[in-house]
Amino acid sequence: MTYCTGLLLDEGMVFASDSRTNAGLDNIATFCKMTVFERAGDRVIVLLSSGNLAGTQAVISVLRQRGDAEGASPNLWNARTLFDVTALVADAMRDIDRRDGLYLAESGGFNASFILGGQIRGEPMRLFRIYSEGNFIEAGLHTTPYFQTGEAKYGKSIIDRVITPSTTLADAAKCVLVSFDSTMRSNLSVGMPIDLICYRRDSLAIQMRRRFDEGDAYFTALSSQWSEGVRDVFSRLPELHW
Repeated sequence: MTYCTGLLLDEGMVFASDSRTNAGLDNIATFCKMTVFERAGDRVIVLLSSGNLAGTQAVISVLRQRGDAEGASPNLWNARTLFDVTALVADAMRDIDRRDGLYLAESGGFNASFILGGQIRGEPMRLFRIYSEGNFIEAGLHTTPYFQTGEAKYGKSIIDRVITPSTTLADAAKCVLVSFDSTMRSNLSVGMPIDLICYRRDSLAIQMRRRFDEGDAYFTALSSQWSEGVRDVFSRLPELHW
């Protein structure tokens, strides 16, 4: 399983993903689920993946190959809008599903999905959720300002309570990390390292990117203070009188 989330804010965007690919008492593996396609000054595209690892890797490889092929059109590097980029990802997903879907049917099928966001010069920031069938929806800044995929339920309530379009990137990053901490406490299938990107609107470059490994001093302090704060607030809640 996995947990990935992307946020769309007035100030910019936040992307985060865990790295656990399978879990068990004696079988835990990690793999980066965040892929960045960046051409400074022109476009920043962030792709977060969940589901069948072989399937998501195949999709990303197809996108890279099509982008590297001379004269190939359309591709990630010449697509005019992020809507067009999202359609290219969906096309690659369907191509892989047509190739491998029949062989994967008995084990649950292709079952790969993505969160895609970023900005292309000349248009605003955009955020999409792409489902395993290849269809997709777009986030709205004042309606649905974030998407999650994977093991989302444990961290959703925290984001719902904190995030608004006017939330700063700094506060949004903290909120996302707390949502990951809460998820990891409740579900073994989500685990570190955590990859985090904060993208500032119209910068057209990744300037804030960090990976949090097990034992990271900042994440450990954040987790500890959050737990202490929750316990403190709980202790001050009004008593129930029968």
